[in-house]
Amino acid sequence: MEFRYVWVFFLIPLVPGVLWLAGRRKKSQLVFSTAAYFPHRISLRVLLLRFLPLLRGLALALILCALARPERVSSDREYQTKGVDIVISLDLSGSMLAEDFKPSNRLVVAKQEAAKFIRGRENDRIGLVVFAKKAFTQCPLTLDYEILIKLLNDLQIGMIEDGTAIGMGLATAVNRLRDSDAKSKVIILITDGENNAGKIDPVTAAELAKSFHVKVYAICIGRGGLVPFPVDDPLFGKRYVQANVPIDEYTLKRIADITGGLFFRARDPQSLTEIYEKINQLERTEIKVKEYRSYAPLFAWFLIPAMLLLFVISLLERTYLLTVP
Repeated sequence: MEFRYVWVFFLIPLVPGVLWLAGRRKKSQLVFSTAAYFPHRISLRVLLLRFLPLLRGLALALILCALARPERVSSDREYQTKGVDIVISLDLSGSMLAEDFKPSNRLVVAKQEAAKFIRGRENDRIGLVVFAKKAFTQCPLTLDYEILIKLLNDLQIGMIEDGTAIGMGLATAVNRLRDSDAKSKVIILITDGENNAGKIDPVTAAELAKSFHVKVYAICIGRGGLVPFPVDDPLFGKRYVQANVPIDEYTLKRIADITGGLFFRARDPQSLTEIYEKINQLERTEIKVKEYRSYAPLFAWFLIPAMLLLFVISLLERTYLLTVP
């Protein structure tokens, strides 16, 4: 609800003054030497007489609200462009459990930053592909970001047989975008290792992406070299060992170069945040919006109760509360 003439509300504080001036008219009086013969109990008639000024004030305030022109406003928006279609392709191989992003492992940080990125988009369809030894679509392109983030948070290591099929993860993401007619088509590829599984070579998948005009931003996550890796020991429980996770930066750079994208190296959570912010700025489109607004008057909601109050007050004054001067 909106009020067209908001300045009318500044008149409401004047209502008590108007009622006070109206009640100053001289009334007839009779003088009695004692009030002992009059009952001390307050009757309903006396209470109504005392409340009549308040009812008049309420009626006047409602009339002023009606004069302020209350309206229900509804708007429709028409978008002129189709924005950006984005698919996040996320590595779920066992090496993503490495805890060089302490206090969390690589997967936890990757999911947190991806969720922030998703929440920062508007009017762009976003999908989610995951891969390890195989690849599959966790969520197709959607504008329902809440469902997408829930599916993202549900991801766990072990959902797919272990391995790193970067080519398959990239090709599956391209498949989600090949029929898209968006102004820009983007894949955010997040991995921490080198391709060691799958039937499609990463460079071949990159050429496929290029043929469909899909740009790939490749993010290599993790410090590389020896990193702390959790191991479940049946005797001593969870313990850490130093494991070497090989990273194929050369292939990831080739993927980005072939598709016209960029390669990034995320060695800590802060750098990953900055990478997402940079991608967020690079992949923005100007959305031209036409907004149509319609107005429905609501003054009757205030005017009708005011008229009813004035009618009841007038009726009481001429019947039950009628006094003889």
